[in-house]
Amino acid sequence: MANPSGFRRHFVAVAAMLGWAGLSIQMYLIFHSRWTLGASLIGGLMSFFSYFTVLSNTLVATVLTCEWTSRESAVRRWFLQPWVSSAIAVSIAVVSLAYNLLLRHLWHPEGWQWLADELLHDIMPLLFLGYWWRYVPKGTLRLWHIAVWVIYPLLYFAYALLRGHLLAVYPYPFVDVDKLGYPQVFINAGGLLAGFVVIALLVIGLDRWRARK
Repeated sequence: MANPSGFRRHFVAVAAMLGWAGLSIQMYLIFHSRWTLGASLIGGLMSFFSYFTVLSNTLVATVLTCEWTSRESAVRRWFLQPWVSSAIAVSIAVVSLAYNLLLRHLWHPEGWQWLADELLHDIMPLLFLGYWWRYVPKGTLRLWHIAVWVIYPLLYFAYALLRGHLLAVYPYPFVDVDKLGYPQVFINAGGLLAGFVVIALLVIGLDRWRARK
């Protein structure tokens, strides 16, 4: 019979490596594009971290890496807290749903860009949600955690608007103030935030159900 702890370690190791691979491919593609255009690589790094997808996948890869490694640290303890891992699970679920429902039809990437997209928007969300379901301790989440979790998307939205105002470049078409105007952008953001809260409620419900089981 297979060793459950051994399978867990291998699963987390593979998932962590895939997470960092997806992020590395995406970063390379951005840097290569800016290099060929003679644009600033520092600007490319800022562009890379301007996406909610990249930020959320970085958090996912960090949690998986903390789970994979056994060296104790304050960072590891913080990321492996159930409420923190659960918040990241909600965020990466939103990434996948928003991309597949709102953005996938807008372009058709090929080659390495296709691979990066699939890793960051489909594969990693599924792997991390599987990790959350199977290995994150259950029974500690409370409804008030949602008030803490929504700080992340709210801060990101404020940053996206500020960056867009200063640079006239928006990371996603549904927050493009220049094309849509502020009223529509706030409506779009409100819809996404409502989706975030619904998924958060589902995660808390599943957490309580698993704890009872």
